[in-house]
Amino acid sequence: MTRTPRRANGAATPERRPIRQGVLARSIAFNLRLAHNTALQAFARQLGRGYVRPGRFTILTLIAENPGISQTALGRASGLDISTLTPALDDLVRRGFIRRQRLPRNRRSYALTITPAGVAFHREMARAAMAFDRALARIVGAAEKRQLLRALQRIARAFDAVPN
Repeated sequence: MTRTPRRANGAATPERRPIRQGVLARSIAFNLRLAHNTALQAFARQLGRGYVRPGRFTILTLIAENPGISQTALGRASGLDISTLTPALDDLVRRGFIRRQRLPRNRRSYALTITPAGVAFHREMARAAMAFDRALARIVGAAEKRQLLRALQRIARAFDAVPN
């Protein structure tokens, strides 16, 4: 059992007092954000140093599954805006995991492809991601996982974040 740090007079220190969440405690969006942030941090800890951030795994997966995807389509599919996506792509290009090629029909757009090094790295990351997903599934339960995924996908489609 962890103990809340206390002052000499027995009162909890301000940074350790329980935080009242008010309406946030019942907010789907707030609880999704907390679960998302917690899961990302736990996944990053599991991967350890030397790996890319969890968001990079998403990008690599979408490029691997959709060779030649444009940055615009990738942004839409991943839910990332251009200010987040561009530095991530720059990092993956620098690491030799993806290639950008200008599209002949639109010189302002790029086709993105995964390199052989990217395929090998992605395979390794996918094993870790699937192990982490199994850990999450144990927390949620198999039946609840299916329900949760359907609900999350409905939310994403309702706000047009994921292609149908």
